[in-house]
Amino acid sequence: MVQPPHIPVLGPEAIGMLAPREGGLYIDATFGAGGYSRLLLASPGTRVLGIDRDPTALAEGAELVAKFGERLTLVQDRFANLAEVCAAQGIAAVDGIVMDVGVSSMQLDRAERGFSFRNDGPLDMRMGDEGPTAADVIARADETDLANAIYIFGEERHSRRIARAIVAARQNAAITTTRALADIIGSVVRAKPNDIHPATRTFQALRILVNEELDELHAGLAAAERMLKPGGRLAVVSFHSLEDRIVKNFFASRGEGSSPSRHLPDIATAAPRFRTLTKRPVVANEAEVRANPRARSAKLRAAERTDAPFLADDTNMRWPRLADVLGER
Repeated sequence: MVQPPHIPVLGPEAIGMLAPREGGLYIDATFGAGGYSRLLLASPGTRVLGIDRDPTALAEGAELVAKFGERLTLVQDRFANLAEVCAAQGIAAVDGIVMDVGVSSMQLDRAERGFSFRNDGPLDMRMGDEGPTAADVIARADETDLANAIYIFGEERHSRRIARAIVAARQNAAITTTRALADIIGSVVRAKPNDIHPATRTFQALRILVNEELDELHAGLAAAERMLKPGGRLAVVSFHSLEDRIVKNFFASRGEGSSPSRHLPDIATAAPRFRTLTKRPVVANEAEVRANPRARSAKLRAAERTDAPFLADDTNMRWPRLADVLGER
């Protein structure tokens, strides 16, 4: 049975922001199931460079490569490295970049990837195939670091209680499965009627930490600024407030007539490097949310690159780092 094409969250809206033109070169910085690439390639003569750290996603993209040939190139890497990926491909600048930030639905739906507690699986959570797993974090992080990460990345007000329970439980047995971790959290945080599962925010926090998602997003946005041609466009779809805040502040700090974020360096005197296309984030309509509940929290922001020169960004963002939490200071 032929599977229907993957429909990305806010796909038509995101690609509409890029306004693909014939002969244009675009980057799908988070290839996933290939939904955005497919929409970009629907415009005649476009070429797409797809990037994903997940080798499974790229293997499953072989069908699209076979269909579109040289118009589609796939590379396994982090999208934070998109400038280096472009250099290796002989690409000096591109016409548009789309990013769908966070975990993909196909990763969530596969128990062996360890992203979800809906089905029991190994406590992995890596988007790629290298580096520490969530089980490593649970086994090695001290209680304070673990609580801080759960509070900041999961926005979980019970973070200290959860971290204390995890540290106590791991003294009796290693915590290596999603079900085991969810049960530990559920034993100290009671579910309320019609509320999310008590483990939801902690799982989000661990996933963000393991994959260094906020560092990745910040570096990816800066790399996109570097690679876009004047008039090139960047569209970013995010799924929770931490991501959306980074995207919003990034565009604001590089725009015209806006005050930079207090978390970012003072560059108000620099020429604007982006013209914002979305004064407010674009959100999914009721029909899309009914078809895909994940779309409920999605926000799309987009901007167009000006001809102002790229400025190096050495911002020191303040949030827990994976190496620190693992005691690799």
